Amino acid sequence: MRLEPLEHRHAADLAMAAEENRDTYAFTMVPRADEVPAYIDAHLARAATGRVAPYAQVSLATGRAVGATAYLEPRSWLSDDRLDAVEVGFTWLARSAQGTGVNAEAKLLLFRHAFEEWGVARVDLKTDARNARSRAAIASVGARFEGVLRNWSRSWAPGEDGRLRDSAMFSITAAEWPDRRKALEERVSRFAGRSTPPPTPPSRPSPSSVPR
Repeated sequence: MRLEPLEHRHAADLAMAAEENRDTYAFTMVPRADEVPAYIDAHLARAATGRVAPYAQVSLATGRAVGATAYLEPRSWLSDDRLDAVEVGFTWLARSAQGTGVNAEAKLLLFRHAFEEWGVARVDLKTDARNARSRAAIASVGARFEGVLRNWSRSWAPGEDGRLRDSAMFSITAAEWPDRRKALEERVSRFAGRSTPPPTPPSRPSPSSVPR
């Protein structure tokens, strides 16, 4: 797979991907087909603030977008010129892309860029504490469970508009990254049947335009 900056040209693919089978989206923000243009507009508006960098996850086999993901919540604690931490989130995949290695390869690309290009000390991920499937997927890419923060973020569960959820928090630190990278590369290789993963980095944002 490759990561492409999210644009309206991905709308038709994402509309199809989102409607394949929605059984796994109980706690995840995934638009309905007719909501995809507004969904992309919302992400582009967040990107304009400099605090979110959204991507389409594109299958190399088909050339079609099969989901979305993003960098968000950049934090600079020690200096305004240095990015110390960033979150990876807003992630979803078409049902047919789940369990195929797409998630592992996307996380490898995102983590590698964050740690090796930006030099962050930490990448974090979070999900609804009730979402066992998402928690397992996050753990499978090497992130360490840190605990549950109560009433921490907005709930995306149907019927819970205006409510807060408990969030399960995960992270990878810079010290852990070399081992996590090796494990992720091996996992991606097993899925893809190749000895090394493709060297395709995220194309936005560049290290000189880190989201703020």
